[in-house]
Amino acid sequence: MIEEIRQGDKVVLSSEDGFSVPMIFNNICGKNFSGEKYRNYVKYVVYDSMGLKPGIVSYYRDGVLCKSGTIPKL
Repeated sequence: MIEEIRQGDKVVLSSEDGFSVPMIFNNICGKNFSGEKYRNYVKYVVYDSMGLKPGIVSYYRDGVLCKSGTIPKL
């Protein structure tokens, strides 16, 4: 099973381990933490390290859309 995080047509992260991609997707969408910790995560990890931009981000499993979320503009 291949899991992916995509923004638009670009695959940002892909894995077959079964747990890291859903966890990172939840981090990106603010489900695992909030407040200042989330803002710092978005600013320094999501924007800077992952190269994502504000807007829609999607989680796919074996090419099928499972979830979508929104990265906020900071």
